[in-house]
Parts: sequence; C-alpha cells; structure tokens
Amino acid sequence: MKYLIILGDGMADEPVESLGGKTPLQYAQTPSMDYLAEKGCSGLLNAIPRGMAPGSEVANLSVLGYNVAEVLEGRGSLEAASMGVDILPGEMAMRCNLICIENGKIKNHSAGHISNEEAGILIAYLNDRLANDRLRFFQGVSYRHLLKLKDGDKRLICTPPHDVCGTEFSRVLIRPAHPDAQPAAGYLNDLILRSQELLADHPVNLKRKAAGKDAANSIWPWSPGYKPAMEKFSTLYPVRSGAVISAVDLIKGIGVYAGLEIIEVAGATGLYDTNYEGKARAALMALKEKDFVYLHVEASDEAGHEGNVDLKVKTIEYLDSRILKIILDETKHWTEPLTIAVLPDHPTPCRIKTHTGDPVPFVICNPTLTPDTVTVYDEFSAKKGKWGLLNGDEFIRAFFNKL
Repeated sequence: MKYLIILGDGMADEPVESLGGKTPLQYAQTPSMDYLAEKGCSGLLNAIPRGMAPGSEVANLSVLGYNVAEVLEGRGSLEAASMGVDILPGEMAMRCNLICIENGKIKNHSAGHISNEEAGILIAYLNDRLANDRLRFFQGVSYRHLLKLKDGDKRLICTPPHDVCGTEFSRVLIRPAHPDAQPAAGYLNDLILRSQELLADHPVNLKRKAAGKDAANSIWPWSPGYKPAMEKFSTLYPVRSGAVISAVDLIKGIGVYAGLEIIEVAGATGLYDTNYEGKARAALMALKEKDFVYLHVEASDEAGHEGNVDLKVKTIEYLDSRILKIILDETKHWTEPLTIAVLPDHPTPCRIKTHTGDPVPFVICNPTLTPDTVTVYDEFSAKKGKWGLLNGDEFIRAFFNKL
C-alpha cells in the first residue's frame, strides 16, 4: 500500500454571502475531491489541541500524528531545519516576517508578497547593519525569514502579524511571559524599531512605493523556540520511507525533523501561481519509490489572509484540477493500491483573514474500506461521514487504517 496526504492549507472557511451562503469549498467546482468523497470515508478533525493557537505549525504536526505539546518549539526552529540553519544549545530561533506598516498600523503580514530577490537585498542589508555575535537574520522565501538569537528566552508573548492586520503595531509588540524574559522582549522590540528606521527609505522600498506596491518597512519576529526533539515518522507509523513536497519552509522543516525527504519543485511559490502540475508530478514520482508522501499547498491560506473570496475559490479549484485530477488519472492504472487523504490544516476564513481552531473536513479513500454515504467534499457534508469527529492522532491512525 502507498499513502498520500494532500493538504490544502487554510482551505476550510465559513459561509460567504457573496457565494450565496456557501463556503468556498462548497462553491468551488471540485469533481476530483467529490470523487474521493464518493469512493471514500469522510469526517471532521480537531487539529488544534485545546488551549493552543491555531497556527500551521500546530495543525500540521497534529495532522501527522505528533503530540504537539511534547514536540512543538515554535515555528522558527522548524523553519530553520528547512533552511539548513542549525540551532545550537543556548540559541533561539524565531520566524521573522518582512511586513508593511502604514500610519503606525500593520497593513499586511507579507509586505505585499515581496519577491525573493527584493527580500534578499533587505535581509542582507539588515544583517550588515544589525547582526552581531548574538544576532543574525537568514533569508527564507518572500516575506518569511528567520532570526536566530543567542541566550534568548522563549518565554515571550508574540503576536503573529497575520492575526492583527489593521492594528497599531505598538499595541502588539513582544511582551515577556516571565519576568526573566523582559531583557529578551526589550531587545527584540528595539530591533523592530531600528529596522523601521533602516528600511523606511531603502532603495528597494522607494522603488516598490513608486510602483504602487507595499513597502517592506519593518521586521516582525514571532513564534520563538529552541531545537525540537521529534521522533522519525517511520518509527511512529507503518512506513519505511516518505517525502514532503511544499513551498513553505515551515512544512519542510517539519519534514526534516520527521526524517522525510524534502522534494523541491521548480516554480513552487506558496501562492496562487504555484506550480501545481509540478507538485503533482513530483508526488507521483516520489510514490513510485517511497511509501508515503505529504503534499502541501499553501495558496488557499494566503487567499484567506487577503480576504479574497474569489481567489480562494480559484485556488481550491486549481488544487482539484491541477493536482488531484492528475494524480487520480495516473494512479488508476497502478497495480499497487493507494490510500489518499485530502484535508486542510485549519480554516482561514476570508471574513476575518486569519486562522481559527474549528474542526476541518477530511476524506480518506482507502480501497480496502467500504465507502460511507457522503458524496461531496466540504465542511458540512463531512459531518455526516463515517469518521465523525476525530482528535489529535486519530486522523493519522484512521489514514493508516489503525483506528
């Protein structure tokens, strides 16, 4: 048996008035997902453990069956693994966004989806002006970068910038969760203010503003943590080998710690213009050699953060027609059976432009299981499925037919 999980990040949503009271998943044309629903078994998954913030790091670890409370060390440390940045004892890693601030408020979390080339220039500039023996920045993809700090205290209250667009940045600066973490909070907040002074009139930003684009005029560090300790996926579940396909460092970092091969796909952007067909072909090639593939698509989450309903519908339809259909058309000729699951990690409703911790719909199509009565894939139809409501590692156990 081969195993494939296709995860549409942030794909779940809530009913939208402009879509006639349907969710983007209900409104979108998704014949391939509906085919899986008809041939498989559906349900809902609580991917966010009680008391935890609904971040993608939490949700994807949960989908993969890890005990999040035991292994989570923050988004930054996971992304560091993907970027090949080692976290030594006494070092702390943080995600570091390039964001746009306008009139003292966070306009967006992505600096208008700044290009890799522009971001690279700005990160190098910040390293030249701010880096020292204690601190260094590392370039990631688009607006997603990394900050590593020696002798950092992770007991900090940090706000993800995508949660507070439209808020005065001064109201959501870093706060200590413990008195001993006050020096770290003060150091990082000073970095934010210094970055704003340095980036305000940088040529990259002057050129972006002249072109009507948002400036990348501030850093925003968040999600601190040390180096995590995770068991290999193959020691937890019945696979000998596996791979991760994603444009996002966070997901690739999870794959590194899980002992899964990271497969790079040319043209994978993390946005709606990603190379969908390339990801599908990469998954098919990987499945010929490996037991398990985790195929992650970020585009719907970004559309949700932008509040762009039409774009979110388009990204869902692209996943269906340009990834899932290609995979279904090819694998129907295979002699070895294949179990496929499709699900989001968390909802990212366009109305609020950020993540929620609500249960997400999933479908598992295993040729050895009798299908349930559900024939379409969406948030409400999945409630009627065989699996009901699952929690934590129950999804991955169901996926491997061990529940």
